[in-house]
Amino acid sequence: MEVLNLGTRACECVEGDITEQETDAIVNAANNHLWMGAGVAGAIKRKGGQSIEEEAIRLGPIAVGDAVVTSAGSLRAKCVIHAACMGQDLRTDRETIRQATLQSLRRAEELKLRSIAFPALGTGVGEFPTAECARVMLSEAAEFLKTTRTLELVRFVLFGKESAAAFDAELRTIRQKLASVGSPPSC
Repeated sequence: MEVLNLGTRACECVEGDITEQETDAIVNAANNHLWMGAGVAGAIKRKGGQSIEEEAIRLGPIAVGDAVVTSAGSLRAKCVIHAACMGQDLRTDRETIRQATLQSLRRAEELKLRSIAFPALGTGVGEFPTAECARVMLSEAAEFLKTTRTLELVRFVLFGKESAAAFDAELRTIRQKLASVGSPPSC
């Protein structure tokens, strides 16, 4: 899988199960009422426990595009960042995904976390195209890593070979663009 190194910081893509990540935080692809039904949210609730959803609901509803933090229950991560990438209509768009990604990164920075794992926001129930999601999320993460004071690793954990391939291709494109303008070396 692909890695973008920016000095002491990195952005990487892996195929796998986000609930198994040992990062400081994992991100939940949430609706703005923070109910955890199917997809990523359902997997997080099944593995981490009902208490995650109960805590999230007490914090909601939130604005579409915003993010809040809860404990991680019995997950390996320290906390769950719930990114409201869709409203109750379960639809999303480019700007909402960009904003939800940025707000998740900001919550991680506020908590002085060193690592965060994202799923492909809005590509399941929200039906947003995976390749476009990769462009939006990876661009936002790469920009954020240039100025963060605490985050060292942003990992994208993709479910399935097609999603992983789309994110890998976009990360390669970003790495090539940065190399062509003389940014920090990447591998």
